[in-house]
Amino acid sequence: MLAERPLREQNGRGKFNLLNARTRKFLSYYKPYQRLFWADMACAFVVSVTTLLIPLGANAITKNILAGSGPDTLTQIYGMGAIMLGLILIHTLGNMFVAYQGHMMGAMMEHDMRRELFDHYQKLSFGFYDEQKVGQLMTRLTNDSFDLAELFHHGPEDIVISLLNFVGAFAILISINARLALTIFLFLPIMAVYAFHFNKKMKAALRRSHDRIGDINSQVEDTLSGIRVVKSFTNETVEAEKFAGENGRFLASRRDTYRSETYFYEGLMAFTQLMTVAVIVFGGISIVKSSLDLPELITFLLCVGILIEPIRRYGNFTRLYQEGVAGFTRFMEVLEVQPDIQDADNAVELDQVKGTITFRNVSFRYRNDSGYVFHNLSLAIKAGEFVALVGSSGIGKTTLCSLIPRFYEVNDGEVLLDGTNIKTIRLDSLRRSIGLVQQDVYLFAGTVVDNIRYGKLDASEAEIVAAAKKANAHGFIMALPDGYNTDIGQRGVKLSGGQKQRLSIARVFLKNPPVLIFDEATGALDNESEQAIRDSLEVLARNRTTIVIAHRLSTVRNAQRIIVLTEEGIDEQGTHEELVARGGTYASLYNMQLSL
Repeated sequence: MLAERPLREQNGRGKFNLLNARTRKFLSYYKPYQRLFWADMACAFVVSVTTLLIPLGANAITKNILAGSGPDTLTQIYGMGAIMLGLILIHTLGNMFVAYQGHMMGAMMEHDMRRELFDHYQKLSFGFYDEQKVGQLMTRLTNDSFDLAELFHHGPEDIVISLLNFVGAFAILISINARLALTIFLFLPIMAVYAFHFNKKMKAALRRSHDRIGDINSQVEDTLSGIRVVKSFTNETVEAEKFAGENGRFLASRRDTYRSETYFYEGLMAFTQLMTVAVIVFGGISIVKSSLDLPELITFLLCVGILIEPIRRYGNFTRLYQEGVAGFTRFMEVLEVQPDIQDADNAVELDQVKGTITFRNVSFRYRNDSGYVFHNLSLAIKAGEFVALVGSSGIGKTTLCSLIPRFYEVNDGEVLLDGTNIKTIRLDSLRRSIGLVQQDVYLFAGTVVDNIRYGKLDASEAEIVAAAKKANAHGFIMALPDGYNTDIGQRGVKLSGGQKQRLSIARVFLKNPPVLIFDEATGALDNESEQAIRDSLEVLARNRTTIVIAHRLSTVRNAQRIIVLTEEGIDEQGTHEELVARGGTYASLYNMQLSL
């Protein structure tokens, strides 16, 4: 399921409106390249005209040969030969323009669509990605857009060239021998029914094939992202079997595609061969009956050859159309998804944020068919306060913090920052004011300095080094082979867990936000790394509103307030000493950890 919010009803008039909207959207990609498009169409027209003129030249030469030899005859033959050579040159130049510039036009349109889709991906909320496979989204960005580029380029050309060649060849055939021409065209209704039948099968098979390659990409992305887990559990065989299953399903879909394509193309080619045989047989009979001469038969055969080319192009266009439409449908399915979290029309920019956070009667659930994570929850956090959230796993601590930067939208109630409802604050302004340090650190492929600078893109080298020092990262960075310019690999695989976490903290130091959220930032580290990071976090938390999510209760003993969450909401809150003395949920959790 793609849609965060459905755009329109998908039945009756809604389907018609959807089709029209998508057609207009498809045609809009031609707009920036109108001059190139019309030049391409002009060359396609020239190619069609020269294709039709060459058989007429052959007809003139053969008639001259049969008329007898002589100086004038030879001169006419030489002259017609020179004209035909000129036509071939023009035909070749036109085809070269179509082949190169036409392909470039398609590639530029593909570039525009890929950029638009990627930009749209950035706008979609966490809720969308919770339901999607990365491999499927990548396929829509790569394979589908390539299929569209081929359709953008070849589609109009094939239509123009096929139509002109077909009409022109038909006109020439009628002018030579109408009865023989009509005999040939009796094949066309049968060909049309045949093509329509297998065209439907090809369309369905191509759609399945697109979906299957997306499934393969998802499987590969999942396995390679978790390759260390795979190897640690020696489950390479399991992953190979999972991949083999997806690969087998893709092969089956390709088998269906190639079967339908084979019946489609080869069947049409068989019909064209039958047309040629019919011309030879009935043309021979016409010559015997003196209703047709040999030059006309030769011209007839050449024009039938021209008729075969539009049929071949029609077959090629049908394949491109089916692949392109399948790709465009999948492209639009994502592009039509409306982000469920957007700026309000009158959204304001934050200025000098102090950091007071208020949850007022907040209710939230991930989907309409799921239970509430919170119901009617209220909580106030003062500016500059150091607050800890504790509770059993899955109780909603991370979810609660995710509501503050509007990663998810509350179902009821409101979240306020400095007394302003966050729904009325510009998203970029809101999120710039919040720093997030997670247990599962994500570092981008590139260098150390690139990843730290992600917190402030215009930061100077001095600012980056200062941030690294505050995060206790400068020492290990300088010990790396190229210091700050060391490549850390995909997702920072060349660094230890503690080193990656310190880089993420340096990134937040550089961002310098008034509100901090630490989500299990030290939960999976050794004691030495944990202490270094705790020291960094204490420095970072000074004079900022700080929310810490922790399973290790020893890490939040110094919090000004500890909030205990249960399935019922906020169960209790207070300092560490107050909660232990109270002997409630927190005390039970704390004593349990002491006994381990």
